[in-house]
Amino acid sequence: MQRLDLTNQRFGRLTAHWPVGKYKTGEVYWLCSCSCGSMRIVLGAWIRNGHTRSCGCFARSQCSKSSLVHGHTGLGGHTQSPTYKSWNCMLQRCLNPKNNRWHRYGGRGIKVCDRWKVFENFLFDMGKRPVGKTIDRINNDGNYEPGNCRWATHKEQVANRRKRTIMRVC
Repeated sequence: MQRLDLTNQRFGRLTAHWPVGKYKTGEVYWLCSCSCGSMRIVLGAWIRNGHTRSCGCFARSQCSKSSLVHGHTGLGGHTQSPTYKSWNCMLQRCLNPKNNRWHRYGGRGIKVCDRWKVFENFLFDMGKRPVGKTIDRINNDGNYEPGNCRWATHKEQVANRRKRTIMRVC
């Protein structure tokens, strides 16, 4: 493969400095500096085609514009808060058919209101998750929305379960 000289060329937040090795296809790895000050080794093809445009700081900065600002979720080593975990699990149960609990939520028509698909709105309406509590729908056949949800203990949630029908075969 023909080696393209990327020395001192800038691609997004990255500046390529010098080649440091080759991939098995012959593509060259480059030592790059990022505008945030960190150094990364990146495949030349990824730099040229725009696949890699920073060391990862751009993604972290985008995340910080939303939930990270509130200290609830993290990228790059930050842990997720209990409130954020509850919100994310709620979305997964209702919106992701690959979730192992989807059949009990999204699969039976339980939805998340549009407002709560944005974490900041959920946080504003529900507040921080208290210790020892998780999200509970007051009406189990209702959706996840303001007015139908509360933070509840495990005991409160067990008392609020929907009745299961047992089918008997004669």
